[in-house]
This record gives sequence, C-alpha cells and structure tokens, in this order.
Amino acid sequence: MDKRTYYYARVSSKSQNLARQIEAFKKDGANDHDIITEQQSGKNMDRPEYQAMKMHMLRPGDTLVVMSLDRLGRNKEAIKEELRYYKEHHIRVRILDLPTTNINVPQNQEWVIDVVNNILIEVLSAMAEQERLTIRKRQAEGIAIAKKAGKYKGKPPLKIDEDKLRKLFDEYKVRKITKVKMAKELGISRPTLNRVLDRYGLKI
Repeated sequence: MDKRTYYYARVSSKSQNLARQIEAFKKDGANDHDIITEQQSGKNMDRPEYQAMKMHMLRPGDTLVVMSLDRLGRNKEAIKEELRYYKEHHIRVRILDLPTTNINVPQNQEWVIDVVNNILIEVLSAMAEQERLTIRKRQAEGIAIAKKAGKYKGKPPLKIDEDKLRKLFDEYKVRKITKVKMAKELGISRPTLNRVLDRYGLKI
C-alpha cells in the first residue's frame, strides 16, 4: 500500500484566514486534495474534519503535516496525547515550525524519527506538568490571600435529597437502575455519586 501524506490546517474561527498554512503546505509539496482544513476551536478534540482524517484516512506508514504543534490541540497535555496516538499507530507527524521533525532519514532507519518523537513527547509532558504545578500554586496563593482578607468561603457543600438517595439506592441494590441512572436522577456526576454513597455509608 502506498504511503500517503496529509496536511491539516486549522484556525479557531471563521474570521481567521487559512491562507498562511495552505501556502506553507504547498511549498512543502502538498496538492489540494491532500489538504484538510477546518475552522474550529482547538479547545477540545471534537473537530469533525480532524477526527475523520485521524480515524478514517490516516493509515500506518502515512505522514501527517501541521504548521505548528498547537494545530493538534489547545494545551500541551492534549498535544502530547495526539502525538502518542500517532506514534502508537506508526503515523509520522511533521511540524513545519519544528525543523527536527522534518529531517529525512535513510530507509530502514526510521528509529531516528521515533527518537525525535519520544523526545518531543517527554518535553511536552514535562512542560504540561510544570504548568499544572504553577496553576495549583497560583490557586493556593489566591485562596490564602482571600482567606486572609476574609473573602474566601470555600466550595459550598453539596446538597443531596437523602430520602431520594436512599430510595434510588434500594432500586440499585435489586438492579432496577444503574449507578449512572442514579447519578443522573440526583443531578450529580458518576464520580461524585461514589463519594456521596460513601458519606452516607451506602455500600453493597
């Protein structure tokens, strides 16, 4: 099977222009039918054109080309997961703004590309973790300042209709409903339901 190269261009809104990315792709040798475009925010991965390309067009041995890393996702954690997916599925990712991902290697020396991808994933992982630590530190500092000023009240306690909870739990015990249904009826998430059940000592 022939190896294919696909190019993915994205802007966050219809007011932005795809021309710069498309021009760069054509300089790289892309044909119009190889270019997938999308005007969609990168805040999540629910981008129809991207998902169609990822799940139905790209095959092992193919190459995906993007202009910059942020075209794959909004944050480093999401980008890292996309890169890991492509690595696991033997799809090469080239980022035009990162020359090290564009190196040409002799046949049967694809391990060089794997090394580059592994380094990139590790760097992104470290940066993402550092960002998380920085955010937590700033949140803690903000809470401390608010507490000192007497303005921090904390998260309001979760209010649960105990009678309704126990009735639903009785139905769950005889397999009339699932925990997912219980959570929906109570207006809470599935993980929160587990904590609520623990709080009220409701266990099977």
